Amino acid sequence: MANIVAIVGRPNVGKSTFFNRLTEQRQAIMDNQSGVTRDRHYGYAEWTDKRFTVIDTGGYVVGSEDVFEEAIRDQVEVAIEESTVILFMVDTRTGLTGLDQDFANILRRSKKPVLVVANKAETGERAQAAAEFYALGLGDPFPISSQTGSGTGDLLDEVVKHFKFDDPEDPDAGVPRIAIIGRPNVGKSSFLNVLIGKDRSIVTDIAGTTRDAIDTRYKAYGKDFILTDTAGLRRKARVNDNIEFYSVLRTIKAMESSDVCIVMLDATRGLESQDMTIIGQAVKAKKGVVVMVNKWDAVEKDHKTADIWKKEMNRRMAPIDYLPILFTSVHEKQRIFQVMEKAMEVHENKHKKISTSKLNEAMQVEIENYPPPATKGKLIKIKYMIQLPTPSPTFVFFCNLPQYIKEPYERFLENKLRAHFGFDGVPITIFFRQK
Repeated sequence: MANIVAIVGRPNVGKSTFFNRLTEQRQAIMDNQSGVTRDRHYGYAEWTDKRFTVIDTGGYVVGSEDVFEEAIRDQVEVAIEESTVILFMVDTRTGLTGLDQDFANILRRSKKPVLVVANKAETGERAQAAAEFYALGLGDPFPISSQTGSGTGDLLDEVVKHFKFDDPEDPDAGVPRIAIIGRPNVGKSSFLNVLIGKDRSIVTDIAGTTRDAIDTRYKAYGKDFILTDTAGLRRKARVNDNIEFYSVLRTIKAMESSDVCIVMLDATRGLESQDMTIIGQAVKAKKGVVVMVNKWDAVEKDHKTADIWKKEMNRRMAPIDYLPILFTSVHEKQRIFQVMEKAMEVHENKHKKISTSKLNEAMQVEIENYPPPATKGKLIKIKYMIQLPTPSPTFVFFCNLPQYIKEPYERFLENKLRAHFGFDGVPITIFFRQK
């Protein structure tokens, strides 16, 4: 069981700034535009040796026609339900509003401990203005500034009094991380929601609904891993507003901190240059990659279509031809779980270690059958090889003249390593060194 602290309130009162301060990371996007946070975010915080999970929620709005705001309301209600303590954030600059009153009525029904956090109280005058929030009938307001951190100590002292048990250290340390990446609107959030069986991410038909990278702990098939749903990556020229720019940065960061990337494409649009860039970025970052072609139900096909697609995709992605490609429909729930099985397989491949004796036994035969071509009349002899203890498969081939080995031969060796030892979906790095 975990102690969970939910930060709730109307839009633009400073919830994400406070969340980032507690978790000591810039995890949630902050902007002066209201309604920036749309999904619930989870992070870990610590105070006086007590660890807890923090949830940042979107701003709660009542009676709005906006499709996002209805979804945000549902997300906030889930966060309230999950929490141990609720921090109800209000704004000392704008003072008490009708929306704050409405929200207070909802929180009273939750039967959870609620602390009123009067934010933006940077000056003594503002801190005194916090007194008007007594009218909410939820006890003493805590004047704080999430920007400067003033007043947060007293607030957190009160928060931890409500905890019933001690949380373990960061429970996600060492758990495999799988990032779901791709262009906007290919179905990444729907895929995550189908996998975990509840609406973790907000889904609409509008591209760009997900703005942050959202982590979800997922246990299935006897495996345990963290899934990250990310904002869609667009070409730089298409990234217009600030929020969009931060979202792209968050996606790249999520990709870098993951072990395996599920790159999702839209079958109705085929493999586009933007998809190839995303795959290229993941391979360059030495991540395991699974290509998931979604919306396959919307494509006219016969029994040969999938093979034709695979051949064409491998041709266009060359020399990257070792990635598993799966054809799925999130909407029809077709082959969804196969994708996860494949992602876990790729994760195992990424950490696979080959013993030096096995490696030399298999590869020396290949090298004898097809030795490196002589350059400038000099014969190149590869003596032996080892695998390095790196996060992704890396091999060193020791030889007399490493500078003369050309790229085609390096590719030949890579293909033979794959033929003998698998490594499906994982980039292999090869170095040549003087013996």
